[in-house]
Amino acid sequence: MCGIFGSLGAFDGAAKDPLSIIRRRGPDSSGEWCDKENNVFLGHRRLSILDLSPAGNQPMVSEDGRYIMVYNGEIYNYQELRLELEAAGRSFLGHSDSEVLLKLFEQQGTAAFEKLNGIFAVAFWDRDQRVLTLARDAVGVKPLYYSEVSDGVAFASEMKVLIRGGFVNPSINPRAVLHHLSYLYSPGRETIVNEVQKLLPGEYVQYKDGQKVNQAIFFDPIAPPGTKQEISVEKAVVSVRDALETAIGRQLISDVPLGAFLSGGLDSSSIAAFASRIHNGPGKLECFSIDISEQIGAEGLVDDLRYARSVAKHLDVNLNVIKAEGNMIDRLGEMIYFLDEPTADFAALNTLYIAELARSKGIKVLLSGSGGDDIFTGYRRHFALMQERYWSWLPKTGRSILSSAAKTLPSSPPISRRVGKAFQYADLNVDERLASYFLWLDPAEALGLLSPELRAGLSDDDVSAPMLKSLEGLPSGHSPLERMLYLEGKHFLADHNLNYADKMGMAASVEIRVPLLDRDLINTVLSLPDDFKQRGGTGKWIFKKAMEGILPDDIIYRKKTGFGVPLREWLKGPLKSQVASLLSDENIKRQGLFDPVAVQQLIAANDAGKVDASYTIFAVLCLQIWCDQFIDGNFAID
Repeated sequence: MCGIFGSLGAFDGAAKDPLSIIRRRGPDSSGEWCDKENNVFLGHRRLSILDLSPAGNQPMVSEDGRYIMVYNGEIYNYQELRLELEAAGRSFLGHSDSEVLLKLFEQQGTAAFEKLNGIFAVAFWDRDQRVLTLARDAVGVKPLYYSEVSDGVAFASEMKVLIRGGFVNPSINPRAVLHHLSYLYSPGRETIVNEVQKLLPGEYVQYKDGQKVNQAIFFDPIAPPGTKQEISVEKAVVSVRDALETAIGRQLISDVPLGAFLSGGLDSSSIAAFASRIHNGPGKLECFSIDISEQIGAEGLVDDLRYARSVAKHLDVNLNVIKAEGNMIDRLGEMIYFLDEPTADFAALNTLYIAELARSKGIKVLLSGSGGDDIFTGYRRHFALMQERYWSWLPKTGRSILSSAAKTLPSSPPISRRVGKAFQYADLNVDERLASYFLWLDPAEALGLLSPELRAGLSDDDVSAPMLKSLEGLPSGHSPLERMLYLEGKHFLADHNLNYADKMGMAASVEIRVPLLDRDLINTVLSLPDDFKQRGGTGKWIFKKAMEGILPDDIIYRKKTGFGVPLREWLKGPLKSQVASLLSDENIKRQGLFDPVAVQQLIAANDAGKVDASYTIFAVLCLQIWCDQFIDGNFAID
């Protein structure tokens, strides 16, 4: 559970020993602050590495001194990999996955990444060849930011390290602002900061003397076209059930106390079911949930707690519950600070509350149900996509009529809003429609909110470009559902859900693991036909069949709910003062991101019930808070 930080300068042969080990500054456990006076800098002939673990562990150095590794994560199949290395004549000093990872890289170089089943952000420095290698795990559980600056390369598992350490200038990336308005996150490489990029899931990059020499994907979550199994339902059920049990058992290995999220939904309940069977720790498995009963309001949210309690009783596990108090809104600034990026989703704060509760109980690792909807299906957009077969054959003129009619539907009630969203982009081509399913705000409307200076040079096409680029790399032959699930994994999951889960867990010094994204389980699901995933109106169909007899049917087949808060009500209540202050004309003009007239018109229309712009207003608010902290220096945490 450590973070990584490093910087690579432009070396030359005069460097006698370019390695410098630096301790973090300050008493806080997040380790976000860099002390430049202690040699944390991008300097000529120097490599500086900072290990941000609470214990302050030093980077690992190979026995011959050639390789230096900084690493954040867990390799779940390290014991099997160790046996392979021992059979090849390698010896070990200890029993950690870190040592296995370093020796595997020594032996196989970047080919080692293809063998890893785990979550990680890692950096290797090859002293002999003067090559820096950065890599991120297959599905992007662990974040890794990097910047190609004038003096070389800087990298970190937290973007705030690069900003607060003075390595990058936090100038705003206009496209990322557009993305955060349109999607609530920025898909792909780009971040809110011009000079900072994200390493993609399953990717590595190499630099020699500060110059990029190689960049490649080592794992892509999609099966080759035409490789779907012809398999009976019975065999598929056994295959999925076995893969689930293996994945969860693999991730239960821990030398620190471990527990699990439990919302009462299929994903978290399935993990708790297998984990409680396999768990060999003292006492019962500790599970954690949140009570949002006081926050539900009238927005159709469902209190999951009664389902969580039902599952806990059925499985005989301990359920620990944190109550979401009304003052959680006061922690919005902290949420944005921990996230590094202006992600407009209060679900992140729910995750932080649960992680803090777990840590207070001595739990340092939590198993999460994230990923089930992204590999098995489960979101409304998957069902909507499958319904396209009833109308997608229409000529463009017919689809344009559908699109025009959808835009006239009122935003309330929710069913009207959902139908409108399903047909809003019916006139687009197939891949453009796929990308549109992920939008929260129409690109033209998002552009209209930006200030003229920020809007200059941007177009509607900039919004969908990262999604379309991902789809362009796929060979022909994949079904629309396969292509959508590919976007789920590459972007919505990695850039949004996993990003906030890892950041919130780390903020509470808790590692969040995601067994449903085990590589072997993903490969099992990839081999199954589409109708084993989305069958009619039932998402995760084969997953649900696999859990029959293990979980009660009323849990398996309950209606899907979100992990949110009554944002629409909050904006008219407890958040109203923050909106008035942070989104005032004066504040908006000072930051320069938005057109103050357009923002005030949007707020007025939302208050009057003419539009449902709650998430858009919240996204604008989060972007303003981010600027206040990371540009103006008014950090929520010193």
